[in-house]
Parts: sequence; C-alpha cells; structure tokens
Amino acid sequence: MRTKQELTEDIRRERRAALVVNARSRRGRQLYADAHARLLAAGFTLLGAYAVDRPGELENSLAAALAHKPDLLVAGGGDGTISTAGRMLAHRDVALGLLPLGTTNNFARTVRIEPGLDQAIATLVDGKVIDVDLGIAGDMPFTNHVGVGLSAEIMINVPSRLKRVIGRIAYPITALGLLTRHRPLRATVRADGREIIFKTHQVYVANGGFHAGRPITADAHADDRLLVAYPVGGSGKLHLLRETARNALTGHRRTLREQPFLAVGELWLETDRPAQVEVDGEPCGETPLRVAVDPNALRIMAPADSPDL
Repeated sequence: MRTKQELTEDIRRERRAALVVNARSRRGRQLYADAHARLLAAGFTLLGAYAVDRPGELENSLAAALAHKPDLLVAGGGDGTISTAGRMLAHRDVALGLLPLGTTNNFARTVRIEPGLDQAIATLVDGKVIDVDLGIAGDMPFTNHVGVGLSAEIMINVPSRLKRVIGRIAYPITALGLLTRHRPLRATVRADGREIIFKTHQVYVANGGFHAGRPITADAHADDRLLVAYPVGGSGKLHLLRETARNALTGHRRTLREQPFLAVGELWLETDRPAQVEVDGEPCGETPLRVAVDPNALRIMAPADSPDL
C-alpha cells in the first residue's frame, strides 16, 4: 500500500482514473456525459467509463472499473452508490472520488464535498487522499448510516421516479403515508457495558455527519472511530414529526454529548419484534443487528484543507 501522500502525488501526476456513474440516480443520467467530458478536460485518462442504467449492474461495473487498476475510481450517484463503491474499495490502494449526484448526498457532505459538478471535479484535481472510517452492519460495510424501523420502510417504499422528480421531498411524502399504520418499536441498544431502551418509531446508527442532507450534530463525522446511535422521537406520531423537524433545523447546533445521542465504537441493537433495516438507503435484513466501526478503512479524494485523523 502506498502512503496517502504517495497516492495523492500519483493521482496528480499520472491522472489514471476510472468512472462509474449510476444513471438511475436523481441526476446521474443527466450528468454522466458532462462528468466524462470534464474529467477528460481536466487531464484524466479514463481507463474505463460506465453508465449504469439497470438494477443489479452497479457492482459488476465497479468491479470492471477496478480491474483496470486505476489510482482513482470516480463514483457518481447517491448515498447507495457511494456506499457500494466504498464497500468495494475498503482497504484497497485506490482512492474513491465522489460525484454527489443523488437526492441527499449525505456522505459527500460529511467529507465536505458539496453537490455540484464544478466543486466535485475541482476536488479530484486539487484535493488530497485522506482515509475515513466505515461502519459495519452485520457483515455489510457502509459509509453513512443504518436506519431501523420506519426509516427503513420509507427507503424500501419510496418510488424511485418520485425521487428523481421532486428530490428529498419524496421521503416525507412517503413517510406520511406509512406513519398512519406504523407501530412504535421497543429498541434496546447495548454498548460499553450499558443498556439503553428507546420506545420509538425509528432508530439511526450513523458513521457520517449528515442525515437527510442536514447535519446530525456539529461534531459528528466519519473520521472519529465512533458510531452515533439515536432515536428520532418517542412512541407518539406527533412527537416523531416534531423531533424530525427539530433535528433538521437544529442539528448544526447540537453536540454528541447531548441526549439522546450515544457515541460508541460498537453496539448491539435489538427490537421487540423484527424490524426492517436499511443501510445507506438499501434494504439489509432485520434486527437484531451488530454495528461496529472499521477505522480508516476507506481512502477518498477530499478537499486539500480537509482534516485527516
């Protein structure tokens, strides 16, 4: 494995890259050709380029891109696409470049890459390689978060066409439809010798610092060897709606030391009945579930002034 500085220098000097864009993501189909042209204009040699437009092809396209042995694999899409790429690049001597083309782009925001092709391409040209943590849910690595309960049912049921048309508003619209018949969970989290019980409709375990495109807290990020577990609201549906709005509006002012956040390196989560689980927007079985941190598992191309712990 090269050092991060050596890999940065090789990317800047050799410009050997591969491109994989999920054309089924909100902006992927529209911006694939533009991203391809801009990378070439920036001096990158694209050893392989893939626009994925059919379900089930993403992993095969990422594997084909990796077979070219690029120094930089550029992945375009939403959080599910980025998480899949991160899982496949874990502990490899390849940096992941991000083109945030999805609905909420939580992981890209966590590593300070704002949505917008101009900013993303500039980071690939002028940035540096850093390493960040991955989470592991059961045996599934992930970049950003695990959702249990109502949030997982929303991810499973939100129409993909609706996401492409109206963006992140598709999630609350779907949530309102599901909430009328959803029963709260009794969720138990065991970590660091403690047992914490929540009565809630949904629980999150985050590796990154953003959820639904908004900060979780001011000090949550993907390079601190910590997971952040927290419920949203209690058993009442009005409380859930109120807390969802509060989190979106005040996350940037809250810290991990406040209730109800639990910051740990590993936890066990179970519920009073099997509950649906989603990992970065993709269905991933049911509870009970072990979630842990894989420290510094993923190399990414980040802005040149990014902290790197």
